[in-house]
Amino acid sequence: MIVVLMGVMGSGKTAIGKRLADLMSVDFIDADDHHPVANKEKMRSGQPLDDGDRQPWLEILNGRMRGWRDAGAGGVLACSALKESYREVLRSGLPSEGVVFVLLDATQELLAERLSRRRHEYMNNALLESQLATLERPQDALVIMNDRAPEDIARDILRGIEARVP
Repeated sequence: MIVVLMGVMGSGKTAIGKRLADLMSVDFIDADDHHPVANKEKMRSGQPLDDGDRQPWLEILNGRMRGWRDAGAGGVLACSALKESYREVLRSGLPSEGVVFVLLDATQELLAERLSRRRHEYMNNALLESQLATLERPQDALVIMNDRAPEDIARDILRGIEARVP
């Protein structure tokens, strides 16, 4: 099973993703680690990425996910995956039953509060508004409100995934 933890900045993708990967005994990848330098510089300056900036990055991530599948392994990917077209690139060439998208949801107030305490290498907190405006809520994702401890959220995600598997 491959799990894509998605959501806007501050939604907890990395913290929860690491815990979920530990619970599942699989690899964890933070999509932010795979952005090219130009994307990082653009975001550092407060400019949102456009689809052209994201396409090569999404293809790299899809390659990593295919690598998990080819190795007969699962994994957890933390990736904003804000638009349906981005999710299509991520799941391209993968069996639909082998990939689960999980939207980590939170109120705008909670996101802003978390971001006020966070220092990220290049993600400018001013991008939150842009990400919220860009987010296309998925129809087929497991939606989890992230308003509790990361360990609790990870366990809830695992239970939600297990409930979906026949």
